[in-house]
Amino acid sequence: MAIEVQPAVLPHLTVDDAAAAIDFYVKAFDAVEHNRIPGPGGKLIHASLGINGSMVMLNDDFPEMSGGKSMTPKALGGSPVTIHLVVNDVDKKFQQAIDAGATVVMPLEDQFWGDRYGVLQDPFGHQWSMGQPVREVDMAEIQNAMKGEGH
Repeated sequence: MAIEVQPAVLPHLTVDDAAAAIDFYVKAFDAVEHNRIPGPGGKLIHASLGINGSMVMLNDDFPEMSGGKSMTPKALGGSPVTIHLVVNDVDKKFQQAIDAGATVVMPLEDQFWGDRYGVLQDPFGHQWSMGQPVREVDMAEIQNAMKGEGH
């Protein structure tokens, strides 16, 4: 019997200390832990969390599984990926993440595209943006703002 799946795209994060990352995500983003699978030596080979209605998977760094290279954002000198959260009460949620230990990359501000938006970095090197729509903006206004007109 085939198992029916719900297609999805899920971020899978590699971190230096998965157990600490889970604790951080619970405090910063109200994450709900679904499971954690420890491997030999206690490092987590897999964990999953619910964040903002979606699943996020994570694991400890295992350089031996990646050609001897660490795959954390800190080891790689950063990450080109930002995980975006659309939230209600963005000011409260942004501050909650800061209070939990996130650092501000881009301060929370009203943006020309209609969102109140900011970017944070978690203690493990991953970037998270948060946004909340605050006003309707039509495409012409966005295009004018991109050209530096009327902004």
